[in-house]
Amino acid sequence: MKLITKEIMNKLEKAGAEPVPVTETGNDIKPWLKLFNPVGAETWLIGAISEDGDTMYGLCDLGWGCPELGFVSLNELESLPLPMGLTIERDMYFEPTKTLAEYASAARKAGHIDTYGGA
Repeated sequence: MKLITKEIMNKLEKAGAEPVPVTETGNDIKPWLKLFNPVGAETWLIGAISEDGDTMYGLCDLGWGCPELGFVSLNELESLPLPMGLTIERDMYFEPTKTLAEYASAARKAGHIDTYGGA
């Protein structure tokens, strides 16, 4: 599966053209991409990608109970070796209902990212 469609890439590039704050204060971009580990707890909500086409900004949850806003490499996620030959996947049905700041605030309270209504 292709991790980023052309439509999503256009939205991420548009957001990446503006300076993205590293803190959630004033961070009103929406995460247009949700990536996840199909055999683990990791989830990434991505709101922007830099001009290099690799450095992405979003909410990162590695399953340790402390999701945080930050940067992640698309190339690294694409090359992660997972069990049974699986790879990081894109949630094809994800539609953002909040900004990254709102998802981050809820995720910090819950200890994990929840895009289905709870946190």
